[in-house]
Amino acid sequence: MNPMNPDMAHNTHKGHIRQHEGKPAHGSGSHHAHMVADFKRRFWISLVITFPVLILSPQIQDFFRFTLVFPGQPYVLWSLSSAVFFYGGLPFLKGILDELKSRSPGMMTLIALAITVAYVYSTAVVYGLAGMVFFWELATLIDVMLLGHWIEMRSIMAASSALEELARLMPAEAHKLMPDDSLKDVPLDELAIGDRVLVKPGEKIPADGTVTKGETSVDEAMLTGESTPVPKQAGAAVIGGSVNGDGSLTVEVRRTGEDSYLSQITTLVREAQESKSRTQDLANRAAFWLTITAIAAGVITITVWLAVLKQSFAFALERMVTVMVITCPHALGLAVPLVVAVSTALSARNGLLIKKRDGFERARNIQAVLFDKTGTLTLGKFGVTDVVAISGSLDEKELLKYAASVEAHSQHPIAKGIIASAEGAFPVEGFKSIPGKGAQGIVNGREVMVVSPGYLKENAIRAEDGRVEKLAAQGKTVVFVIIDRQLQGAVALADIIRPESREAISRLKEMGIRCMMLTGDNKQVAKWVADEVGLDEYFAEVLPEKKAEKVREVQARGLRVAMTGDGVNDAPALAQADVGIAIGAGTDVAVATADIVLVRSNPLDVVSVIGLARATYRKMVQNLAWATGYNVIAIPLAAGAGFPAGILLSPAAGAALMSISTVIVAINARFLRVRK
Repeated sequence: MNPMNPDMAHNTHKGHIRQHEGKPAHGSGSHHAHMVADFKRRFWISLVITFPVLILSPQIQDFFRFTLVFPGQPYVLWSLSSAVFFYGGLPFLKGILDELKSRSPGMMTLIALAITVAYVYSTAVVYGLAGMVFFWELATLIDVMLLGHWIEMRSIMAASSALEELARLMPAEAHKLMPDDSLKDVPLDELAIGDRVLVKPGEKIPADGTVTKGETSVDEAMLTGESTPVPKQAGAAVIGGSVNGDGSLTVEVRRTGEDSYLSQITTLVREAQESKSRTQDLANRAAFWLTITAIAAGVITITVWLAVLKQSFAFALERMVTVMVITCPHALGLAVPLVVAVSTALSARNGLLIKKRDGFERARNIQAVLFDKTGTLTLGKFGVTDVVAISGSLDEKELLKYAASVEAHSQHPIAKGIIASAEGAFPVEGFKSIPGKGAQGIVNGREVMVVSPGYLKENAIRAEDGRVEKLAAQGKTVVFVIIDRQLQGAVALADIIRPESREAISRLKEMGIRCMMLTGDNKQVAKWVADEVGLDEYFAEVLPEKKAEKVREVQARGLRVAMTGDGVNDAPALAQADVGIAIGAGTDVAVATADIVLVRSNPLDVVSVIGLARATYRKMVQNLAWATGYNVIAIPLAAGAGFPAGILLSPAAGAALMSISTVIVAINARFLRVRK
C-alpha cells in the first residue's frame, strides 16, 4: 500500500492508475503493485516484439545498410506493430477515454493521440496510401513510455510506503492469558478490552494497554519517533505495534480496532494524503493548460512544416508527434503528489501527524508561535529548581537529602517533587505531619522539619537571605528545612521546564519566528519561565476560555500564528490559530481542532514540523519549476527548431526526455528530510 492515495497521485493524469475510493488500505496497495507488474510485463513483451519491427523497418535497413525483403514483409511489419500498439499502448488508449470523460485532458491524451496518429497513418501507407511508415518510431515510443511509467510507479511505491509500514507493525496473533492462566494464541480481532496478553522478549505488543506485570524497555521508534527505548513497568501504558525489549510483560488491553493508537495514526496519515493541497490545485491547472498548449503546438507544428516550409507529410507528422509526446505533463502531474507522499511518510515515522494538509502547508509561513506553558514548555509536574543552604553547615545535596527523608512518608505534590529530585534518602523515625504547614521526623538522630513560609512567620523565624527572596519573587513554591530547631536552608519548587524547551525556542528564533507563551499562572511564574527559555513575550493569568482571544490579539498585529498546546483546554485557541499544533497527545491522537498532532511531548517537534513544511514547499517549487521549465527548451526542439543545425528529435527521443524529467522529479522528492 502506498500512503499517497493513488487517486490523488494519478488523477492528475487521469487514466494512469485507477483506484476505487473507500477500498481498504491493503487492497489499494495490492492493486498498485499489480499495476506496476502490469507495466513491467507490457514493457518486456513489447520490447521483444520491437526487435523484429526494427529489423523489418525500411528506415532501419537503410541506416544500417542491410536488406531483408520477403513477400508480405509490409504486412508482417504491420502485424507486429499492431501487437505493440494494441497491447503495449492499451493503458494509454484506456487513459484517453477516462480523461475525455472527465473533461480533463492530460498526459494520456497526448500519448494516445501521438501513437494513434502514427499508427493510423502508417497503416494507411501499408494499404496503399503514398508515404512513409512510422512503425519503428511507434514501437520504440511505446516502449519508452512503458519503461518510464514502470520506473515512475516503482518510485511512487518506494516513496509512499508509510501506511504499509504501519500495517506491518502489528503481529498476526497475541498470547492471550485465559482465566486459568493458560496461554492461547488468538488473532488480534478476537482481543477485547480487559483481556490480558503475555508479550515475550523481542515480540511486538499486540494492542494498546497497561502493563500489569513485568519490567522491560520498549522500542516505539516507528510509532512515535522516540529514538531510545522507553522503560516500562507495572502501571505504564504501552502501544500496540511497539517492540518489547528483553523482559516479559503482562498487558491488560485498553484499546482495540479503530480506537487503537496505530489505527488512529493510519487514519490520520490517509486523511492527510487525501486532503486537498492548494499547491496541487495549481499543478493540476498547469498540467491542464500544458496539455492544451501541447495539442495546439502539435497542430501548429504540422501546419507550419507542411504549408510554410513545404516538408513532406511524414516529416511534419513526426514533428507533431514528438511535440505532443515531449510536452506530456507527466512530471508536472507528479511534482506535488510525490512530495506530499514523502513528507507524509516522513512525518508519520517521526511522530508528526498531519491531520489537515492545508494547515501543514500554512506552517511554512508561520511568523509567531504561541506555546501553552503547562505540559508543553514544562513537564506539568512539580520538581526542585533550587536549593539554598543558609547556615553553611550542610551543602545543597545533603540538605535536599534530609528534606527528602522526611517527605518520603508524605503524598503531597511538594513532597513527591522533593523525593524525585533528591539522590536517595536516610531512614526516618517518628514521622509526623504538621497540618497545613509541613512534616517532621527524626533523621540520623536529628530532628528535621520541612515547613512552609507560614510556619516560619508563626514562629517568628526569619529567613534573611536575598536568594530566598528572589526565588519567592519568581513565583516558585519555597519550603524551609529546619534541623534541630535551626534554619538550615530552603528548597524551591516549580513546574519543571522541559530540557528541550530552550533549544526549541532558540532554533525557532533562528528561523525568524517570534516565540510567545500563554499561561494561567501568575506573572512571576510566567516571567521566570519566559526568562529561562528565552521567550520574546508572554501572557500570564489567562483563563482557558480567553486563550483564543490572545491568539486573535497576536494575529491582529499582522502575524501568522501557530498555537501549540495539549489539545484539551487549548482547543479554542488551536482552532483560532492559523495553524493548530497539538503537542503531547500520547495515545490520544484524534485531537479534533488541531491541524497537526505531535505524538511526543517535545517542543523540538514544533521546530521539525515547521522546518518540514518549509522543506516540503521548496521541493514542490523545485519540482514544478523543473516540470514546466524544461518544456521551454524541449518544445521548440521537438517542433524542429534545431533542424537547421542538424538537431532533430525522434518521438522516442522525446519520450525518453519526458521520462527522464519524471524520474528527476521522483528522485528530487525523495531527498526530502526531517531536520532535527
